[in-house]
Amino acid sequence: MMVENNAKSATSELQKDVEKLKALKWVDLTHTFGPDSPRFPAFAKPKFKTTFTHDDGFFVKEYTFPGQFGTHIDSPIHFDPHSDVYVEDLELKDLVLPLIVIDNTKAVAKSPDASLSVDDIKNWEKTHGKIPAGTFVALRTDWSKRWPSQEKFENIDEQGQAHYPGWDLEALKFLYEQRGIIANGHETFDTDTAVKQENGLVGEYYVLTHDHYQVELLDNLDLLPATGAEIFISVAKPENAPGFPVRAFAILPK
Repeated sequence: MMVENNAKSATSELQKDVEKLKALKWVDLTHTFGPDSPRFPAFAKPKFKTTFTHDDGFFVKEYTFPGQFGTHIDSPIHFDPHSDVYVEDLELKDLVLPLIVIDNTKAVAKSPDASLSVDDIKNWEKTHGKIPAGTFVALRTDWSKRWPSQEKFENIDEQGQAHYPGWDLEALKFLYEQRGIIANGHETFDTDTAVKQENGLVGEYYVLTHDHYQVELLDNLDLLPATGAEIFISVAKPENAPGFPVRAFAILPK
């Protein structure tokens, strides 16, 4: 009887904790996506096909799209051929993390080629404090407000050069090696600033080949505080997937 009462008590406490979370503000960080949504330019256009209608007795759709589509997660094997970490191998507890949001919108408003630097991070820390280890750091650029336009997301000039913001490689190294963060995210297609990709996606390569994950095409970062929120990343478990769309959201403190 005592064991049963203890179990009921534990369940009751858990339910109270869940209700406390539900009473807080929740922010969806995920874009709704369809066949015409922005996509990495190397990918074919997705297909959304209705295979059964209610006239058949049930409504079903068939979806064809790359794993890295919409708001999505990249696992280490996406760039690291020596990794054995697929989406299904990511620890659930590592998908729920304290969320840090670094606002670089002023620099991006002046130039879409703005890259977040180590100095930018240190200046942010002067106001908000040292970035704690074990966190998820998101780069706010407000690029997500260009959704759902492919043209605005790529922002290609007359010479065919894309222009959108990103991270400096040294900034990523600083966050992972000096601050001990677990993952990072951003609002654009790529980790790396578009005009700095002449040598490849060096920032993304660094993150993924050092056994970390990232989330791309985040939304609504402008609705979040710089510190204090928690990010939750919900993702399916397709077999051997290097990446997949997610439903990411944040819970804000009071």
